[in-house]
Amino acid sequence: MEREFTHLDQEGRARMVDVTKKQPSNRNAVASGVVVVGVNTFKRLVEKDVPKGDVFATARIAGIMAAKRVGHLIPLCHPLPVEFVGIEFELMEDIHSVRITATASINAKTGVEMEAMTAVSVAALTIYDMCKGIEKGIEIREIKLLEKTGGKSGHWIRQDP
Repeated sequence: MEREFTHLDQEGRARMVDVTKKQPSNRNAVASGVVVVGVNTFKRLVEKDVPKGDVFATARIAGIMAAKRVGHLIPLCHPLPVEFVGIEFELMEDIHSVRITATASINAKTGVEMEAMTAVSVAALTIYDMCKGIEKGIEIREIKLLEKTGGKSGHWIRQDP
């Protein structure tokens, strides 16, 4: 089933979606991303030996702050009073990477997918910023929505092949 672009008017111009008639519902979104680092940087992350300080605490706060500012960062997103943002980090030694998972929740008229993905993105950028003195070749990969619940479209889970 093909859906229309809700952020375009009849003439194809960008517009903010009108949610005034929608009913609030509990909405949740989970997103993830991966930060790939070299062997030395990974070792220093594990040992908490990064000169700029606690990388994961700083990245967690940065991601939470970013999720609360999405309406100011992305032009057509509604500014939302986000009620919860949680960010977790998983060290993956076999591929010298950190998986970031962010969950955002709200009771509102529109979803929090962009808030979860922005939280992951800014947390990943913060890891890069805090580790760039050790390594410049850090990569940020695979930022994606994993799951969302609530609203008219209901429950959605990513089905990767």
